[in-house]
Amino acid sequence: MGIQIAPSILAADFSRLSDEAAAVSNADWLHVDVMDNHFVPNLTLGLPVVESLAKATDLPLDCHLMIEDPDRWAPGYVEAGASSVTFHVEACRAPIRTAREIRAKGARAAMALRPATPIEPYEDLLAELDMILIMTVEPGFGGQKFLDVCLPKIRRTRQLLDKHGLDLWIEIDGGVSADTIERCAEAGADVFVAGSAVYAADDPNAMVEQLRGLAEQSAGR
Repeated sequence: MGIQIAPSILAADFSRLSDEAAAVSNADWLHVDVMDNHFVPNLTLGLPVVESLAKATDLPLDCHLMIEDPDRWAPGYVEAGASSVTFHVEACRAPIRTAREIRAKGARAAMALRPATPIEPYEDLLAELDMILIMTVEPGFGGQKFLDVCLPKIRRTRQLLDKHGLDLWIEIDGGVSADTIERCAEAGADVFVAGSAVYAADDPNAMVEQLRGLAEQSAGR
């Protein structure tokens, strides 16, 4: 398991998503934020756009569902072409069933936690998952400032995974940049969602490599 960088298409130009995906061709994933203006106060894109994007890029799609009723909608995102589907535990009524449905359709299943949601109540669910997504900003909008208060939760999550001998990825989403990625890697994160830091750079691919290098150095890999 190595460090992985997942540029967020939320920070890209929505009028030319195919070109924006090509601009980060050396990334490990393309992170797709799906928002419904109910679970979070923003509205982005849905199943038709994900399906089109999956046809336009060779990068695997990492779909982050910031929506109500993910139990109903999550399997459809696998069918649309997502290689990883993340649901928020705060919105999910049956997280084990939903995770199993995602996996049964051939994608990685991930569970997301808002900054104030602790990991400990979900310890028994970890074996049903492939990844834990720890939000390091309040979900809903890109370009927010990284919340250092989330670093202890990253460490506690890594400790829980080590305790149970589980090979899950820990993904971080929110305020990830060259100034913050090292702290997250040192705390135990593996996968880093970076939106503004990548797409605001003069050379998005070069920024992906810079972020990967910083994280690998900090994690000792």
